[in-house]
Amino acid sequence: MAIAVAAGEGEGVLGRLTAAGLTASLHPARPARPVFDLLTTVEYGGCSAKLPADLLVKAIRDLPRPTDARLLVGIDTCDDAGVYRLTDEIALIETTDFFPPICSDPFEFGQIAAANALSDVFAMGGRVLTCMNLVMFPAHGIPFEVLGEILRGGQDKVTEAGGIVVGGHTIADSPPKFGLAVTGMVHPDRVIANTGARPGEVLVLAKPVGTGALVAGQRIGEARFADYRRAIDTMRQLNRRGAEIMQAHGVRAATDITGFGLLGHARHLANGSGVTLRLEAGRVPALPGALEMIGLGCIPGGAFRNLDYVEAETAFAADLPYERKMLLLDPQTSGGLLMCLAPERAEAAVADLRAAGYQAAGVVGEVLSRGGKALLVTA
Repeated sequence: MAIAVAAGEGEGVLGRLTAAGLTASLHPARPARPVFDLLTTVEYGGCSAKLPADLLVKAIRDLPRPTDARLLVGIDTCDDAGVYRLTDEIALIETTDFFPPICSDPFEFGQIAAANALSDVFAMGGRVLTCMNLVMFPAHGIPFEVLGEILRGGQDKVTEAGGIVVGGHTIADSPPKFGLAVTGMVHPDRVIANTGARPGEVLVLAKPVGTGALVAGQRIGEARFADYRRAIDTMRQLNRRGAEIMQAHGVRAATDITGFGLLGHARHLANGSGVTLRLEAGRVPALPGALEMIGLGCIPGGAFRNLDYVEAETAFAADLPYERKMLLLDPQTSGGLLMCLAPERAEAAVADLRAAGYQAAGVVGEVLSRGGKALLVTA
């Protein structure tokens, strides 16, 4: 386990963790054998722990719908967050996310869980204001210093996002879970939702996919450590700059890719906008080692649940390789933004994304007029 620390904090953190009986390393690039590994506490970690999407749809299907005209985005379109207009200039973005550990390191788990929750605000084109910690942690069995590191990791990302943590809530529970309730802000006329995709636009994906397969491989000792570290770094990366770039290039339809996989969230975007999305599987960026892990059978159960969710509305090309198909279904944690851009803006937007640190960003498909299926997947 590598406990990430800020400059100048190493001695204090090492002292606290040593006293707690935990092994720490100031060199995250080096594999270390942890005394306590958060991955040992879970069967499904990160966004792989989501309920199947089809069950969730059934659960909310008969709920009464609000009629307040100030509600700009609600639950009907399976969007990333709710949006409520306060004034002609200000709309609030409300979202929440939490999940069990996706990695071994408590600090990094806190970072990833926070980045994942914050991403919903960025997917809507907004900026983060305030956050509340959501903590489920056992009263016994795991040193409480571990919880402190989780919270510190979460606060690190909230600060990076430009927000503040104003409180939270805890319950005793096992396995541990952590996340945030987040409030953001956006101009009502600049909301980016999953209902605005237009035929002729191109699809750009900001981050590579494959985190679920790599974490699955890490759990059984199959993943290369360098590949696992790349997945961790990708999950820790905020989508804040992506949101700013979307606004700068006039994007009005987007979503972030999390537990329902690229195809599950693309389905929401297609149905919300009344269009068909064509995805070129060979152009979807994969994390190093992800396709190899899938080929070895390191496929999270969530990927098969995602297939059940999208299969009836997806036309898969006959020559699509199995590994590529499952990559598109792989449940992501803190994944990238999938955005719809005017063709003439795509090249500049991709260049801006890469310059901002999203090195794998690229065009992965296009928006078509609605056909018989929500999604078309070519090789």
